Amino acid sequence: MSADLTKSPEEARTALIAGVGCYLLWGVLPLYFHLLSLLGVGAWEMVAHRTLWAAPWAFLAVLMARQGGQVAAVLRQPRTLGILALSTAAIFINWSIYVFAVTAGHVIEASLGYYINPLMNMAAGALLFRERISREGAIAIGLAVIGVAIQTAALGHLPIISLGVALSFCLYAILRKQVKADAQTGLFIECVYLAVPGLVYVLHLQAAGAGHFATGAGVTTLLLLAGPATVVPLALFAWSARRMPLSAMGFLQFIAPTLQFLIGVVLGEAFTPMRALSFVFIWLGVAVFAYGAWKRTRAVAIA
Repeated sequence: MSADLTKSPEEARTALIAGVGCYLLWGVLPLYFHLLSLLGVGAWEMVAHRTLWAAPWAFLAVLMARQGGQVAAVLRQPRTLGILALSTAAIFINWSIYVFAVTAGHVIEASLGYYINPLMNMAAGALLFRERISREGAIAIGLAVIGVAIQTAALGHLPIISLGVALSFCLYAILRKQVKADAQTGLFIECVYLAVPGLVYVLHLQAAGAGHFATGAGVTTLLLLAGPATVVPLALFAWSARRMPLSAMGFLQFIAPTLQFLIGVVLGEAFTPMRALSFVFIWLGVAVFAYGAWKRTRAVAIA
């Protein structure tokens, strides 16, 4: 379903605030995982708590969006449930790679994945759905490929984290494109799928005395915050995307990886001249991509 453009300055301003808010939250998420890591929480425990506590918040989002009937309808559709099971696996892989990247000191490499993800989505749309790639889009993809090649040379190997983050999220987008349900409904079903193994793993850690839940007010609060940290930005995104032009969202989506990149630099991750050059090509691709999105929307508005 296409986004519903705002009809009043107040609604436009609120949509912009929501859009910026979601990408700001995603952008500072590495600090959250980094803090948990400093408190001794392992990556798998972080992922487990994220999958566990996201479920009740996703249910709250369904209630606020009044989509209970839609959830009931989806539960009677085996094909839709099957697709959502696959999208759940894709988002689980994405979350896991990202959390492990942050806790292992690879925030910069992870940020690269989210820079190239929209360009990868565009290429996938052309290959799988016969969507037309504009001249700007082709140039942007070409620049991104050069950037990844330079990053490979700088690291001495393929940027596995970057490609893993981008590919898993691209696969997630492709699968969700096949689901005839609103974002909140799909997210809730995915969270329910993930909550069961998440709960089992958390209980296993607690029983073995290796879990951090209820070992202190600070760490327990942070683990509980995994729910809203996951669901709130997604809910803000879903709300703003339906009320903002695609070109505006195209610009805003690069706020998150830019903040992540800066956080990686501040945390002292290696940033050699070769890696800097790779990001120059990625940023050029991003600029061309954003310009193309703006031009297409402007052409539609004039027509």
